[in-house]
Amino acid sequence: MNTFIPKLIGTFLNLLAYLNQSIASNLALDLFSKPLKGRLKEPHPLLESSEKKLLYYKNLDIATYQWKGSKQTVLLAHGWQSNSVRWKNIIIRLQKLDYNIVALDAPAHGTSGSKIFNAVLYSKFIEVVCKEFKPSILMGHSVGGMAISYFLKNNSNYKADTLVFLGTPADFPAIFKNYSDFMGYNKIVRAGMEVVIKKRFGQPSSYFNTARFAKEIDCNCLLVHDEFDPVIPYSDALEIQSAFKSSHLFTTQGLGHGLKSKQVIDKIIDFIQT
Repeated sequence: MNTFIPKLIGTFLNLLAYLNQSIASNLALDLFSKPLKGRLKEPHPLLESSEKKLLYYKNLDIATYQWKGSKQTVLLAHGWQSNSVRWKNIIIRLQKLDYNIVALDAPAHGTSGSKIFNAVLYSKFIEVVCKEFKPSILMGHSVGGMAISYFLKNNSNYKADTLVFLGTPADFPAIFKNYSDFMGYNKIVRAGMEVVIKKRFGQPSSYFNTARFAKEIDCNCLLVHDEFDPVIPYSDALEIQSAFKSSHLFTTQGLGHGLKSKQVIDKIIDFIQT
């Protein structure tokens, strides 16, 4: 996106905050929660080849896609401003190995319901999908990994054997700061957004930390992170790794945040088969 428009919006909300901090901060957080892309505008051959099923969280649709197989069930949870198509190459490899594969579209992404997105709501979607399909291998890219960790932290009785987190952020405040810096928000808007988060979710932004949740998760995890990830710093992967009781960190160079490559898929396949 052209940086002029975000800065213009940021300037407007900064001025509004002097008049009404609450309104400005709510608008800023709402803007943060609305993805600009990731919706499916037309059918995709990969998803059309699946067995599609709509599940529901409250009154919101959860779009799921299943490619049936005889082996373990693998759940795929994409990240921000994406959809289930992002897993295309991994799905093809898993199909050849006869895994039972399930992917879901996050809130406000793909063909799922909701006009807003956040990791808490995403974790609720994941909870519904896990109850339906009972995957033992859970794989998440970026905030998809954070949402999985939050789901497992809040559902300690759910048995997952293996986790794969790709480019997953350790904590929410860092993401929040990047957004606020990008928009050019002043201290009044930033402080107000923290108040709004506490009201909406019952916890400060610092509570939402994948590393914190990982300490309560007892299963083996593969972390894949690029050393030069421009979105989520490599230090986040190190923090998450230190929190897990059992984990392995696979470091790439030059693959960015997307981590789409044969070497990553090879590593994932090798990990889940061990």
